[in-house]
Amino acid sequence: MNIDKASIVFNALSQETRLRAFRLLVQAGPTGLPAGALSEALGTPHNTLSFHLNHLSQAGILSSRREGRSIIYSADFQATHELITFLVKDCCSADFATIREDSTSACSIIELAQCCDPPSPDAS
Repeated sequence: MNIDKASIVFNALSQETRLRAFRLLVQAGPTGLPAGALSEALGTPHNTLSFHLNHLSQAGILSSRREGRSIIYSADFQATHELITFLVKDCCSADFATIREDSTSACSIIELAQCCDPPSPDAS
């Protein structure tokens, strides 16, 4: 992912309703959620949510499919992986975060270093 694409994604996620919707879709996993269930869970009117979901889709971090009369939305986990990789590889010093591939699980593992000094014992 390049900085231009990352900026588009961050812009899409910078609005509360869109961020909340995206988080619900990540939690739902690859099967996703129907638009109606998202609308209900977020307490957001259908037309307003449609606008926000379209914004996330345009940013390339959501996909949708039709099942009968419902539109099912799901997070694009490949795009999310690319964004996280961009952050760790390009924005963080190796002193703070690294990504390694785990051959056993075939997963990427992010390792975060202790970024802050631990509180001193006499600090109260």
